[in-house]
Amino acid sequence: MTTFNKVTAAHIAALREIAGAQYVLADEESMGRYAQDETEDLHYLPEVVVKPDTTEQVSRIMRLCNEELLPVTPRGGGTGLSGGALAQYGGVLISMERFNRITLIDERNLQVITEPGVITEELQNAVKEKGLFYPPDPSSRGTCFIGGNIAENSGGPKAVKYGVVKDYVLNLEMVLPNGEVIWTGANVLKNATGYNLTQLVVGSEGTLGIVTQIVLRLIPLPKTDLLMLVPFRSAESACAAVSAIFRAGYTPSAMEFMERDALEWVTQYAQSGAVKIEDDIQAHLLIEVDGNHPEVLMQEMEGIAGVVETFDIGEILFAEDAQQKEELWRLRRRVAEAVKANSVYKEEDTVVPRAELPVLLKGVKEIGQRYGFHSVCYGHAGDGNLHVNIIRGTLTEEQWNGTLSEGIREIFQLVKKLGGTISGEHGIGLVQKSYMDIIFDQTSMQLMKQIKQIFDPKNILNRGKIFDC
Repeated sequence: MTTFNKVTAAHIAALREIAGAQYVLADEESMGRYAQDETEDLHYLPEVVVKPDTTEQVSRIMRLCNEELLPVTPRGGGTGLSGGALAQYGGVLISMERFNRITLIDERNLQVITEPGVITEELQNAVKEKGLFYPPDPSSRGTCFIGGNIAENSGGPKAVKYGVVKDYVLNLEMVLPNGEVIWTGANVLKNATGYNLTQLVVGSEGTLGIVTQIVLRLIPLPKTDLLMLVPFRSAESACAAVSAIFRAGYTPSAMEFMERDALEWVTQYAQSGAVKIEDDIQAHLLIEVDGNHPEVLMQEMEGIAGVVETFDIGEILFAEDAQQKEELWRLRRRVAEAVKANSVYKEEDTVVPRAELPVLLKGVKEIGQRYGFHSVCYGHAGDGNLHVNIIRGTLTEEQWNGTLSEGIREIFQLVKKLGGTISGEHGIGLVQKSYMDIIFDQTSMQLMKQIKQIFDPKNILNRGKIFDC
């Protein structure tokens, strides 16, 4: 394994010459702001933080680090949930926060060219003003960066109808670990020209290169939407209703699952009175339809209501106006914050074929009983993407850092058995790599390691993420 060098005063001086002295941080207090993301309670202090704002600067930084054998960690908004932007090996952390410009909104071709440090919601709002729509909308869209979304192939509630980040990325400008700059594709909707490097980079978690420009396709903005919250007396039946809705011929623009604890905790955390949770209710589905014709949407919503009414449900809440819709979505998007405020937790980002959701949920609860942990589950039910939040609660140190991993492995083995995988949108990063053997055989793992070796032969870029090599 490569032996890396420590960052020296000479390296810091060289970085300051490249990016400007005010954009190179070497004091512990400043670097401490970059030592964590939203993953559990992990903390890794880099040796230096540098904040470039041009592709040329990133190229020069990477060339320096490659020549000097300095480990490099790229970082976006710091909202990750798998430790992908943490400087596990110290070294140089490159923050992309100054890459915060939208270069061009191309209304003629329905495209946008953006830098990776643009906040996702700000990009969505900018194209919305032009009557255009960029659908991927992770819960952290108000703080996460487009570049981080590229790294993790993010999804969000709208993915059920519109797809995830990979479905919108046309082309990427990327700095390779040796400092070379390439474009991965072309600004076109169809491209059968050689290997698809663009899609290889999407979801690669910053291990192959650092993206500095992004070309995204857009679609026309839907004119209206309708939203309803459906309470179920059984969490498993709420999961079963998901597949039933699709089999009935409906494709919602969002379909979110929240079991009782998730909604109760976020209601208290957000100090909201928008939802009254009856004593016998165990889970909710938040269901949205969107489009351009209100009468058609009303028919769809009535049809979906007819499907869920075949299950044991409480009274459906139909959002009456934009304010009520916004409040319901605010609650759903803040569930993760509420869980984190309630307890230390581990979040597992499972995904299975949507018809298998009831089996997955039941299995998670049974495994929790055997290993003595409580879980709070929610997620993008329309995709079969269930976020399993394992609450530390009263677990001992031995249980939390020892036997719990066996329970998580059982959850992932169940996911594999059901035809799913161990991450739908959060990535592998540091925290899930020990479970990759559940999903991939040795041949598949070796192919991925060889791809990493071709891009980054010295293994300086985001070393130790996804797998060790």
